[in-house]
Amino acid sequence: MSEYFLIAKIISVYSKNGFLKTNIYSEYPERFKFLKKVFIDFWGDKKLFFIEEIKEINNTFLFKFKNFDSIRETELLAGREIYVDDNSVIRLPENNYFLHDLVGCKVFINDKFAGIVKDALNTPANDVLVIEDEFGKELMLPFVLAYIESVDTDNKILKLRNLELDSDDKV
Repeated sequence: MSEYFLIAKIISVYSKNGFLKTNIYSEYPERFKFLKKVFIDFWGDKKLFFIEEIKEINNTFLFKFKNFDSIRETELLAGREIYVDDNSVIRLPENNYFLHDLVGCKVFINDKFAGIVKDALNTPANDVLVIEDEFGKELMLPFVLAYIESVDTDNKILKLRNLELDSDDKV
């Protein structure tokens, strides 16, 4: 059974010749230059679609699927999510992680449980982890290598270096 990974959502029909406007969720948009097939979700069922062309216009990606050549044919795709299967997932270099893989990780500082990663935010300066402790308090921590001792996404464990927190910071 294949595992699927969300990469984009179709926002609207873009043109009368079958292009669709999308919101991209991939941290590696260059991947779209090489994409030949994707899966589109229809009520939990993933259907295979072949890509005819992808254009980037003003940081917006436009998808054109084979055999979808008019507004009438493409409008049923608006609002649907686009996935790739595990064969098309980008393999990251060492010490690089997909943000969605960090969500749910148990966080430890000096082998002491500090909380669980509840969210991972992509910000212009750097990615930020939202860590919730056992009392429901949240800590926002920049995800930079200086703070990271080790990451094990398979076992969902994130070990942080000993952090010096200000008295106003809450863990």
